[in-house]
Amino acid sequence: MSGQRRKRWPRAAAMVGLVGLCAGALSPIAWGQERGATPPKETIFARKVLMDSISTNMDELEANAGSAKIDLAEGRSHADIVSVMLMAFPHLFPQNTNEWKPNVDRDPGSDTYAAPEIWARFADFYKRAGDAAQIAFKASRAETEQAFKEQVAQLRVACDSCHGVYLKKD
Repeated sequence: MSGQRRKRWPRAAAMVGLVGLCAGALSPIAWGQERGATPPKETIFARKVLMDSISTNMDELEANAGSAKIDLAEGRSHADIVSVMLMAFPHLFPQNTNEWKPNVDRDPGSDTYAAPEIWARFADFYKRAGDAAQIAFKASRAETEQAFKEQVAQLRVACDSCHGVYLKKD
């Protein structure tokens, strides 16, 4: 396999996996719908699936970066996947999914924990996701273990700061 094709493989695999996961999870629901806008609960579910995948890959990145022997190839692969997913993430926040209500029982699978501030300050939310995607991309291209560790640490800060502003805990 050529070097160029090898570099694109993690990104392509992430996209195929993401599309397959969402299609598989949502296809029974989609069969019964007319074409048009996706219902808010389904969009919320899709972004929860995507965030869970980002979280899983972040766990792998941080475990790798914290290990005695860093596997740069594996780390780069996870970072590339996170980068791709973070580029898609803000597009799963259409206005009709601004459904946060305080002090109510929530279904963790279909109810949102997204703060209304996302829609009030969408440009900032979008920029934060893009900045985090760029950090993950840099980690996916890290040439040294030290550079990889630094990018993973910066990515964690970017994720936590965004969650601090735009994720409800209640």
